[in-house]
Amino acid sequence: MDDQRTEACGRCSMTSVVSMTEGDAPDERPGRDPFDGDRIEVSESELRLANRHVLWLGRLKRRLDEVATRLTYGR
Repeated sequence: MDDQRTEACGRCSMTSVVSMTEGDAPDERPGRDPFDGDRIEVSESELRLANRHVLWLGRLKRRLDEVATRLTYGR
């Protein structure tokens, strides 16, 4: 049986959390710190600048949804 199958019931995030806390190697202790070691850190101002298009597209989507709702239901 394949151990890499996906779960259709929504437990995937819980499985990911449990997998992160278990050691990969037999001699590795469970409960290791997933934030230990190298990582990329971005300041809040850089993050806002990099995600400006996401905010803009979200606002555009909301407006399009409002127009479609008014056209569909006459509101």
